Amino acid sequence: ENHEVRRWKQGDTKGELVAGGNGKGDRLDQLNYPENIFIDENYSLYISDKENHRVMKWKKDAKEGIIVAGGNGKGNSLKQLSSPRGVIVDNLGQIYVVDCWNSRVMRWCEGDEEGEIVTGGNGEGDESNQLYNPYGLSFDNEENLYVVDQWNHRIQKYQKI
Repeated sequence: ENHEVRRWKQGDTKGELVAGGNGKGDRLDQLNYPENIFIDENYSLYISDKENHRVMKWKKDAKEGIIVAGGNGKGNSLKQLSSPRGVIVDNLGQIYVVDCWNSRVMRWCEGDEEGEIVTGGNGEGDESNQLYNPYGLSFDNEENLYVVDQWNHRIQKYQKI
């Protein structure tokens, strides 16, 4: 409803605004249904901005974010996302995004115009090379990628990539 991200410390009653908070919209200081977040070692916040079909990076204390993935409307080209959900950044600074409605996981390097498909992208389905509306993702200590393949009711593991 507020299209914002807040940081809550123990005992807080209101929380501190850290991203968005300027109403629903697609400006760099706005969000439209923020879905998931990832915080890097510099306290930068990566936000899957679901209805803007983009991932935003908000540096600590910033008043607006920068688009680091998608942001070119809803679609399935390598420059687009469709309802991004989970987001995580690896130790090389590469941004991994669950592109839910395209049933794929994308990898973006900050500053790149387009991303690359890491897994999925072969239509919705339950084959080993397919996902069906994936939702979340994570890496383990050996850099294997795990994807929550929501509508297939499974977790997919992909060897270090």
